[in-house]
Amino acid sequence: MSSGELQGLYQQVIMDHARERHGFGLSAGAAAESHQLNPTCGDEITLQLHLDESGAISTLAWEGHGCAISQSSASLLSDLAAGLSVDGLSERIDAFRVAMRSKGTIEPDEELLGDAVVLGGTSRYIARVKCAMLAWVAAESAIDALHRP
Repeated sequence: MSSGELQGLYQQVIMDHARERHGFGLSAGAAAESHQLNPTCGDEITLQLHLDESGAISTLAWEGHGCAISQSSASLLSDLAAGLSVDGLSERIDAFRVAMRSKGTIEPDEELLGDAVVLGGTSRYIARVKCAMLAWVAAESAIDALHRP
């Protein structure tokens, strides 16, 4: 598959997740919640972490509005987070942040990030990095809230 075909496939995945948002819808009983706003463009998200009896993430739920990148990023993160430990999610947030800050010089690690690698090209567009990072920052904030008394 050529790089152009691959880029087209990635764009299709982003648009599919923006339309069919996985994990969309908040519910009672969250272990932690975070609300984040991107003041640059107005994208907004409220994200919840729901944990199972073992402390693993059973559901990452969210609601929000914004561009296709912010919405698809939240959807992709929701798919990725289910079943992970909190530390496992933190590791993936760190890896995603490194890729997003690379300005396109680092390919996201598919083993760690799964389908979220489709957002890797976003790192070349500084104005769009905040859109892609919004849900990930909300998840990081929710994890921090788990550790606060």
